[in-house]
Amino acid sequence: MTDDWLDSPFDPEQRYKHLEDIEPEFWKKKKLEEMSQKEWELLCDGCGKCCLNKLEIRGHIRFTRTVCRFLDCQTCLCKIYEHRFKKVPDCRNIDLAAVRETPRWLPKTCAYWLLDNGQDLPDWHPLKTKKAASVHEAGMSLQKRDVISETGVNDYEDYIIDWPDL
Repeated sequence: MTDDWLDSPFDPEQRYKHLEDIEPEFWKKKKLEEMSQKEWELLCDGCGKCCLNKLEIRGHIRFTRTVCRFLDCQTCLCKIYEHRFKKVPDCRNIDLAAVRETPRWLPKTCAYWLLDNGQDLPDWHPLKTKKAASVHEAGMSLQKRDVISETGVNDYEDYIIDWPDL
């Protein structure tokens, strides 16, 4: 299999259909900085939580239940993934610097953050289940959660949440 899926319209299930060219449990054997682009992309569980708007208050990140206007809350995927940095100038690229940034703004269930802090992937992670939908089935995505689009929101402080998986 080639890496064409990186440039084609995103199909979450497609990522987990052909893993024969990926080293089994590569996340246990490699540091984040040693991973290929394909391995890096496979770590994303598709939860959508990184698309929640956040506030930094007195040195702490507070998550809100407001989401980027381009997040599809049914699939928990970005509707404009290929063009997100052009359309949303403050959209963050999940790279090594972002993973290690303090205060932590990635959710505590984020595979990048977990692995960089010496933990394993959770049992519901699609790399373990070989199924993209497992993140939704486990209730670990934004699917079916009480979130609203950022469009028209003026005071994000009114939407601060304290979900245990953030």
